[in-house]
Amino acid sequence: MAKENHYGLILAGGRGTRFWPRSRKRHAKQVLNVSGEMTLIQATVDRLRGIIPPERIWILTNDFVRDEIVRQLPEVPPHQIIAEPAQRNTAPAIGLAAHILRSIDPKAVFGVFPSDHVIGKPKRYLSLLRPAFRAAEKGEIAVLGVQPRWPETGYGYIEFPKGTEVGRLTTVKVLKFREKPDLPEAKKFVKAGNFYWNAGMFFWKAETVLTALRSFLPKTATLLSSLPAFRHPDFAKRMAETFPLCENISIDYAVLQKAKNVTGVACDDFGWNDVGSWDAVYDLLPRDGSRNATRSELLLKDSTGNYVDCGKKLVALLGVNDLIIVDTPDALLVADRKRSQQVGDLVKLLEDANREEFL
Repeated sequence: MAKENHYGLILAGGRGTRFWPRSRKRHAKQVLNVSGEMTLIQATVDRLRGIIPPERIWILTNDFVRDEIVRQLPEVPPHQIIAEPAQRNTAPAIGLAAHILRSIDPKAVFGVFPSDHVIGKPKRYLSLLRPAFRAAEKGEIAVLGVQPRWPETGYGYIEFPKGTEVGRLTTVKVLKFREKPDLPEAKKFVKAGNFYWNAGMFFWKAETVLTALRSFLPKTATLLSSLPAFRHPDFAKRMAETFPLCENISIDYAVLQKAKNVTGVACDDFGWNDVGSWDAVYDLLPRDGSRNATRSELLLKDSTGNYVDCGKKLVALLGVNDLIIVDTPDALLVADRKRSQQVGDLVKLLEDANREEFL
């Protein structure tokens, strides 16, 4: 049962450069359909319905993609889909949301959710959110830890006490946040059994966030506190002037690694995938007997392990293995699937060459 003072903040300001050429400034990863009937942000709102209705969802995004998000989410009030005046990372963004929510509901409690993840087991997921919200209501900062399935070096880790029971619907004290490890350290984390992936989902009272920012990020806290209430006629103008002056820092560095009141849920499997690359999409889709995954019609001979997304055209593969092939009207990507994390490097080359038409 949804509580009236519970809200959801969806962070949707990223560009998703590793999903080029489909992901562009005006049609970024979060508004793409990569593995199902809905786009990633539509699926995010939809799975939260059991605990937070769309009318209490707030979204922070950017000017490039805001109109598309408004179009895709007619059930979310448009004034709650806000374009940040500048990119300032997650600490100022979450602080801004806390200021807004406290100004409309002094008792507001909210969860922070990425806009571009896939959750394969939504019912289990919702059951894991409830203890996090309960902890937040008590003034704690709550996080979700995802049980690691392999020694991943691309995620930060959350250290829980030894013997923490996986999947228990309660929160336990978080001992420490660990930065992205090298492979030997990641293997040690997984073997230890009490280290979990940090999935970027946090829960707290709006007042708890603002208090923490006053302690750990006073400049940004002062700037945000100078803003009028959200419903004030000058709010948008003042936000445009003030927000770009905030520090560019993540909430992990600014608050979570320093706060003493952090607790967490050691989650069992709820089908989480951050869909961080085309290779992650390949893993989500069904594959044929030769391990090919496709969203297009394929003609195959001696070809295995490929991911193909080329619209309605027939794609013929002959003697090629482990490729990513993504075709759009103005650009074609052909990449080694093992190097899918480096697709963003191609976007950087386009930026350096001022090829704005491909961005």
